[in-house]
Amino acid sequence: MRHVHRVVVLALDGVYPFELGIPSRVFGAADGWYEVVTCTVDGHPVRTNSDFSVHVEHGPEVLATADTVVIPPFDTSLITREVSPALAGALASVPAGARVVSICTAAFLLAAAGLLDGRPATTHWALARVFQQWFPHIALDPDVLFVDDGDVLTSAGAASGVDVCLHLVRKDHGTEIANRVARACVVPPWRDGGQAQYIEQPVPEASANGTASTRQWALENLGEPLTLAELAGHARMSMRTFARRFGEEVGMSPGRWLIQQRVARARHLLESTDFPVDDIAAQVGFGTGTSLRQHLHTAIGVTPLAYRRTFRGIPADIH
Repeated sequence: MRHVHRVVVLALDGVYPFELGIPSRVFGAADGWYEVVTCTVDGHPVRTNSDFSVHVEHGPEVLATADTVVIPPFDTSLITREVSPALAGALASVPAGARVVSICTAAFLLAAAGLLDGRPATTHWALARVFQQWFPHIALDPDVLFVDDGDVLTSAGAASGVDVCLHLVRKDHGTEIANRVARACVVPPWRDGGQAQYIEQPVPEASANGTASTRQWALENLGEPLTLAELAGHARMSMRTFARRFGEEVGMSPGRWLIQQRVARARHLLESTDFPVDDIAAQVGFGTGTSLRQHLHTAIGVTPLAYRRTFRGIPADIH
């Protein structure tokens, strides 16, 4: 009998309704691997930041049963540098080893509770300056969609809650199930770039001179070396112009984007085929198995063989 992972969503006063529903929607589409329950600090209804309140079935006692706790964001007017005794007590009941996940403004709560001390984190880009002023000892990265620091994860605003929940499904059960969840929710299984692409800034005019077609071409030719010069040539731009426009549209450099796409393709092949690691490396453009091992370990901290064993139960003699 498989273990059903319990996700407890902690709804706080001023909660944003959209983000409150994200964990149930994403984890609930994951083939029965998760159970999602919602609670409040005192078991009473909480008002949302809209014109209605929500009543939930559980009080803080269910936090003690959590494998993962997700805290959705709440109205910015309610952000403080301190945690109330009731909330501190509720958080203290979370079992050791359980994951704690914040969405958007909830990172302020984790910081105030001391859960982010000495850790990397993120929050909504518009709140980054305030966060850094209040909590200078936390390594804030305002450019990413989420930060995974093992048992504590923080995500940026609104839809980044979908990104971090899909990331956890992918981490727990692999790309195939995460992709099915994404299709069920009608969202992309992985969003390129980070918050930089959503920060208010001059937006390049949409034209045939964008990089979208070149990105699609690159995905169809990942097994090739694909230098910056070749990418720029396909887009009919100078390398400097291409790199600048690519960064504006995607939020990262072409080289970093290519590595992400190659790692993602390699993970899919490790899960869905019996191809040797060297063959997969060649197919995705890493050239050698050694290069693939290095990039995969950098991205997710495991070797190709360990990853394949985790998600497919492949015997050790297939490598």
